Order: sequence, then C-alpha cells, then structure tokens
Amino acid sequence: MSLSHTVLSTTLFLMAGIGCSSAPPATDSPFPVPEEDDSSKGLQKAVLAGGCFWGVDAVFKHVRGVTKVRSGYAGGAAETAHYDIVCTGRTGHAEAVEVTYDAGLVSFGTLLRIFFSVAHDPTEVNRQGPDIGSQYRSAIFTVTQEQQRVAKAYIDQLDRSGLFKRPIATVILPLDIFYPAEDYHQNFLEEHPTYPYIVYHDLPKLAALKRLYPELWKP
Repeated sequence: MSLSHTVLSTTLFLMAGIGCSSAPPATDSPFPVPEEDDSSKGLQKAVLAGGCFWGVDAVFKHVRGVTKVRSGYAGGAAETAHYDIVCTGRTGHAEAVEVTYDAGLVSFGTLLRIFFSVAHDPTEVNRQGPDIGSQYRSAIFTVTQEQQRVAKAYIDQLDRSGLFKRPIATVILPLDIFYPAEDYHQNFLEEHPTYPYIVYHDLPKLAALKRLYPELWKP
C-alpha cells in the first residue's frame, strides 16, 4: 500500500468476505459465532493487523459498539514506527489498527469474526492482495491473556470449520506498544473515497460488512 500505487489488483475485491458477489445473507453466514469469548466489560482495546490499514480501519469504524479506530504500527520499536521506514519491511512492524470498543455492545470475539471474514484474507502470508512484505502480515496483538485465549480458540474453531482451503496464517502476539500512524493515514477511506486503491480494495469490504452483519452495521 502506497500513495504512489500504479498497479492495482482486484484480488481483495473478489476476496472480501468469501467473495463479494456471492456472500450469503447474515442469517446464513458461514463464519461461526465464537465458541469462546472475552467476558471483559466497559471500554476495551483490540489491536489487529490485516494488510493495509486503510481498509481495516474503515471496516471497524462502521461496527456498532466501536467508539474509536486508529491506524498505526505494532511489533517494532519506536524509532522505526514511521511509514517510510515500515515500508521497507525490515522493522518488525505490521500495519495495524487500534480498535476501542464498548464490550457491552460488541465483544472481542465478534470483532475477530469480522476481522477474519470481512477485513482481510487470513490465509495470506506476509501480503494482502497487491501489498507484499512482512508489514502486511496477518496478526492479532493481544492486550490481555483473555484476548489471547479467545483468539487462539477462534482460529482453532475456523480451522475445524473447513471454511478456508489454505491454512490460517494469522499470528497471535502480545502487544508491546501501539504507535499511531501519521495524520494523513488516519480515516483515509472517508477522506479519499474515490482513490483507486480504496475503490478496488476497500469499499468492497464495507459492502461485505453491511451485507453479512447488518445488525452490526453502523453508518
């Protein structure tokens, strides 16, 4: 993902959800409700990495119960938490989003359900669509041990479901520090809805979220 993208792929357009044109209605969604969930109450934070943070940020901003989303970096050091350096793929950082949510309205398990079904392709290794490098890896940076338990249980549940033809590549790591990205990356989709990368790769994710989870959709 770069402000200078000249080559666009339709991979994510076709992949969002499980195929944007043929995703089933919410009542028939193939993605299971988590068998295990976090019992935490009040405002909580989750940090998720699923490729370019523009689209992941936009997805969670439209989830009922989410109060704030920030794009940023996780997995590396403070001195390298800058876009131009993270883009080298050698800093250990992943592009990630910090989701603040009201656990009384939406659970961590539900956020994971959206993360795996709508926000990205969890079977990709160190890439998402046209974006290649370890900074685009699929990762859950857990804030608590409870989140770690729920994340592991849900990945196991998805593996048993047979929904994915390839193994889930998502790694579960304890969060050290989340570093907010530069201002021009924040709320990028809303600020640039006609940007080609957004049109091809991220707007379909919002359409899939609204179709698969209408009860969770927040305009």
